[in-house]
Amino acid sequence: MALGGMFRNAAATYLHLVGSLQRKKAGASLTRYLHQTLTMRKRLQARRLDRIDHNPWVVFTKLASECDAVNLGQGFPDFPPPDFAVEAFQQAISGDFMLNQYTRAFGYPPLTKILASFFGKLLGQEIDPFENVLVTVGAYGALFTAFQALVDEGDEVIIIEPSFDCYEPMTLMAGGRPVFVSLKLTPTKDRELDSSSDWQLDPTELASKFTSRTKALILNTPNNPLGKVFSKAELELVASLCQQHDVVCISDEVYQWLVYDGCQHISIASLPGMWERTLTIGSAGKTFSVTGWKVGWVLGPNSLMKHLRTVHQNSIFHCPTQSQAAVAQSFQREQLHFGQPSSYFVQFPQAVQRKRDHMIRSLQSVGLRPVISQGSYFLITDISDFKRRMPDLPGAVDEPYDSRFVKWMIKNKGLVAIPVSVFYSQSHQKHFDHYIRFCFVKDESTLQAMDKKLQEWKDELGA
Repeated sequence: MALGGMFRNAAATYLHLVGSLQRKKAGASLTRYLHQTLTMRKRLQARRLDRIDHNPWVVFTKLASECDAVNLGQGFPDFPPPDFAVEAFQQAISGDFMLNQYTRAFGYPPLTKILASFFGKLLGQEIDPFENVLVTVGAYGALFTAFQALVDEGDEVIIIEPSFDCYEPMTLMAGGRPVFVSLKLTPTKDRELDSSSDWQLDPTELASKFTSRTKALILNTPNNPLGKVFSKAELELVASLCQQHDVVCISDEVYQWLVYDGCQHISIASLPGMWERTLTIGSAGKTFSVTGWKVGWVLGPNSLMKHLRTVHQNSIFHCPTQSQAAVAQSFQREQLHFGQPSSYFVQFPQAVQRKRDHMIRSLQSVGLRPVISQGSYFLITDISDFKRRMPDLPGAVDEPYDSRFVKWMIKNKGLVAIPVSVFYSQSHQKHFDHYIRFCFVKDESTLQAMDKKLQEWKDELGA
């Protein structure tokens, strides 16, 4: 009886569809009509995806590829990682066959142990490798896990601008409300070029952003895209306000080893009273120039970390074992050499600073005004002169000038950068649309290709 009823229902549905089809004008196909009839009418995407579907990286990477331009936009090294890291990875894939299998869900134990030992000394904390360390799919995964674990519907999250562009959408996806405070440039008259250190927080404005609904503040030092390394005094200001208002600090420190000109990176978790309310996020990709390995981590007190573990175990559950093993071995090597001339953490920033200086000189040759970066992969460049001389570049009416300029530069000059306005909230973009961001952590051949493009540009200006 059940089967007979099922077939009768199916036959009735078919006859209804065919009858409807016959009423359609000649030429309509049954396949097309069935598709139209069966297409879902319900809203498909979750509401948390509203307003965050646009991704500037997709747009500019695609345009760069189409124009065969020199890619100084995306933040990745286009040269090999250090030999010891490559050897560690080769050993991980050809040695112990069990590294092809799952390891502990919250992190490969040799990695969590060396991270606890290494960073425990830097932070002045006794770090438990199984309670205070979580290994994630890159620092991006660490950030997402932190937002999902801590930010609730209606919670406010303070974001210091310019900021890495994932902070706002991650806040929104968790149901939170982003609250923005901008670093302000105080130009100095005694220097030809501004420095990222000239971009500073206004203490009064920052304090005004804290309310009873503030749940977290996102700190990024060294900052992307600006390259600013926050001073101890600035960190103490942030720490004081976080403690006063009982707020968690999510500290994105992926570029902590890449600081220049004698600057010193300070982790806010090392300040008095801050370990208990700080999540410190790091990245093997930025630490060892292996962005494709996608190994990141979070360090923090168990009172916070237990909630991140809940998100982790119910989302990705586990990160690739072999890359974790290679990162563990790389840190073990660095621990032996730490502070010595042979340390990669000493040698690499020196090499990268030379690349930064090379780029600064080259950009100046065509009238661009770089802001001297204290740290990170990046520097921003002031394009105000071009905005005055070429105000009417093609583009949408509401498209920020820096975005139109970058597209023009890719198509006409063969150079890729990223518009700095993408690192600002929508209401602030119009105030900062005269800067573009370049990545200088590139191979010598890439920098030489940049020089060639800039020389051609300079010759055109001279003509």
